[in-house]
Amino acid sequence: MGNLTEYADVILPLPVQSLYTYKVSDEQTGKIKPGFRVTVQFGQRKIYTALVRRVHNIKPGGYRIKNILSILDNVPLVNELQLKFWEWIAEYYMCSPGDVYKSALPSGLKSESETKVIISPVYRQDMNLTEKEVLLLDALRKRNVATIKEIEFLAGKKDVMPLIRSMHDKGVIFLEEQLMERYRPKLKTYVTLSPSISGKKKLNNIIEMLHKAPGQHKLLLGYLDLSDTDTKNGIKEIDKSLLLRSTGSSESILKSLVKKGVLETHRKEVSRLAEATRRQSRPSALNDYQEKALHAIENTFLKKNVALFHGVTSSGKTEIYIHLIDKQLKHDKQVLYLLPEIAITAQIINRLKNVFGEKVGVYHSKLSDNERVEIWKNITGKSLQQNGQYRIILGTRSSLFLPFNNLGLIIIDEEHENTYKQSDSAPRYHARDAAVMLAGFHGSKVLMGTATPSIESYYNAKTGKYGLVELKTRYLDLEMPEIRVVDIRKARLKKEMKSMFSPALLDSVKNALENREQVILFQNRRGFAAYIKCDTCGWIPFCKHCDVSMTYHKHINRINCHYCGYTIKIPVTCAACGSSYISTQGFGTEKIEDEIPVFFPGTRIKRMDLDSTRTRKSYERIIHDFEAGKIDILIGTQMITKGLDFNNVRVVGIINADSMLNYPDFRSYERSYQLMAQVSGRAGRKNERGLVIIQTSDPDNTIIQNVRKNDYRSMFDDQLAERRKFKYPPFYRLVEFTLKHKKQHVLNEASALLASALKKKFGNRILGPEPPVIHKIKDLNLKKILLKMEKDKSVKQSKKIARDVINELLLKDEFRSLQIVADVDPL
Repeated sequence: MGNLTEYADVILPLPVQSLYTYKVSDEQTGKIKPGFRVTVQFGQRKIYTALVRRVHNIKPGGYRIKNILSILDNVPLVNELQLKFWEWIAEYYMCSPGDVYKSALPSGLKSESETKVIISPVYRQDMNLTEKEVLLLDALRKRNVATIKEIEFLAGKKDVMPLIRSMHDKGVIFLEEQLMERYRPKLKTYVTLSPSISGKKKLNNIIEMLHKAPGQHKLLLGYLDLSDTDTKNGIKEIDKSLLLRSTGSSESILKSLVKKGVLETHRKEVSRLAEATRRQSRPSALNDYQEKALHAIENTFLKKNVALFHGVTSSGKTEIYIHLIDKQLKHDKQVLYLLPEIAITAQIINRLKNVFGEKVGVYHSKLSDNERVEIWKNITGKSLQQNGQYRIILGTRSSLFLPFNNLGLIIIDEEHENTYKQSDSAPRYHARDAAVMLAGFHGSKVLMGTATPSIESYYNAKTGKYGLVELKTRYLDLEMPEIRVVDIRKARLKKEMKSMFSPALLDSVKNALENREQVILFQNRRGFAAYIKCDTCGWIPFCKHCDVSMTYHKHINRINCHYCGYTIKIPVTCAACGSSYISTQGFGTEKIEDEIPVFFPGTRIKRMDLDSTRTRKSYERIIHDFEAGKIDILIGTQMITKGLDFNNVRVVGIINADSMLNYPDFRSYERSYQLMAQVSGRAGRKNERGLVIIQTSDPDNTIIQNVRKNDYRSMFDDQLAERRKFKYPPFYRLVEFTLKHKKQHVLNEASALLASALKKKFGNRILGPEPPVIHKIKDLNLKKILLKMEKDKSVKQSKKIARDVINELLLKDEFRSLQIVADVDPL
């Protein structure tokens, strides 16, 4: 068997359904295993980092087999459990293995080649070049070698490939592929005493001799002082920057000592990950209610692998999680703690590190790619950190893909949140549902925690699929907040409204500020105004790439499209009639921030939305300042609803509840309840009962009354009845197909043909095609087709049938440029 030729089936980071087989050279035989990264050529020239799925001796037929170019690992980077999980993701969410691989692995671990354009050494002046080719050649001569992106810049246009191909065919240039390494290790310079200086006597002589060079004398003494307190394995090395800073020395002084052979410098790879804190305390003692809930969860896990923990806001769920984590660590298990937003990590990471210290790692999209690579290596045991492997990962949805090998528990905090669903690119997975499957591969348990469960999760718990544990008492027996509903329609008729604020809200805010208490104002729309409008003719500026009005942002004096990012300066006059009477319509968080100082001058105000928290540090700074009492009023979007704990919030104002309730979606009432109940839960954390003011034009709305009474069960029962009647989850599964094309007539024809073909297979389970609410995004027209599947039908078989129908349509020449996106379990 040892003499048999080996072949490797690999996953490429491309949206291709198949695995590709490559030949293993004689030198590589026996050195490749599943989970290794290898470099391979795909297509004419392109080189990619592929992931080995299996190694075998079966030669494929029908095509010429290329060789594996190189092996990048000596131990698997991805383990077998991960590979099985990724395969399930690809199959269930109707995407390719390459889509999952590309999404799962940090970019720094997926090198690919970059095309370099080089002037040919045999180029002759008499070659027949066009004017554009001559101009490009002149520009190239200045650098001789350029990338495609650099040529696009030089040529001043994006589509340069026809120009490059023409010049290549004429022999003016040639193309070369170079593999670009994306991960860059962090290197630090360290200083050590030269080995030639042995013995105390020789060292003292040098110190004495350096008295004539005070700067060098000071730096050497500073080194000796620092090295006495930082000795490891007998090697005294000091961080160069620390040494220079502590001694006030310059780089030139250090170079002089190196030249004299007194000191030596060397570069060493170090970790970018934040220095972990030491364990500081045991988990806090639980009260009687928490203790009962903890035992109930543990007993549930004896019978069920998944449990829903329904605990009211401020009931102390996090402390129960900490006790569960502590027990897992005692059994040498790993724990994944999932959060819906990066914003929450700033608070929870401190709570976990106070107990578990260096065992806690954080993983989310705001980390640099190099940091994500280092966390990946830490979990696989190849970390540079001295403290060892992370046992607890606190992360957002992408942390599901990390290389766990001994997972004992997955905690899904705020399990109802829609940010657990990836929607903008494949794989369009739901982290909550995928976590249940991941736990199945590991034989671990899943705990879903929330004060406002998703209807699907609560239904699964009530019907026995999941276990159910409920905690209905707030920590320290705090009362649930008082909720007042204000009819702003009547207030407007009576001319009582002041801008977007009712008298009841302004009075409540005033009282809180006078008592040195804090306030949260919630508006689920960022920007200054929803749109601008001509008062004369009604013209509204729309995005030229999307079928949507543009949002006004006052601080940059521009109107933006929140779908494609297109932005222009705010027009001075109407583009339709030339009128200068242009006004803003609606309002967002920025306008609230702008107007609050009019009513409460001198108040310390901060805004927390996507515009104000572009970086990781900005999240942490706002939350830290609010906790520390440096902010009086925090204005925000749904970011501020997600499980944040503040001790001094007296009043919460929901500025406009109607915008949530009137969204055209079967989940809008459920989401509205969750958002309002969650933001209400931020009030009344300490000493005094909180107050929530809900402003609405429809005070009798069922959902608002459910929120006012804190009546989740009534909301659940009402929504469940509607879902059953109209065939929506949890009784049916949904797959939404979105068709995209630049030309409307091509889209119309394709969507009609696809819907007709699907209806022949699925009958009245197919709805559409219909244009969505926003039927053009990024210059692509959209149509949607919805497939509804009964729970007892074979979902796997239904997806296969749908995929075959789609593939058949895409084979037609006229639909080659058509895009069809499948979204399983859409939100």
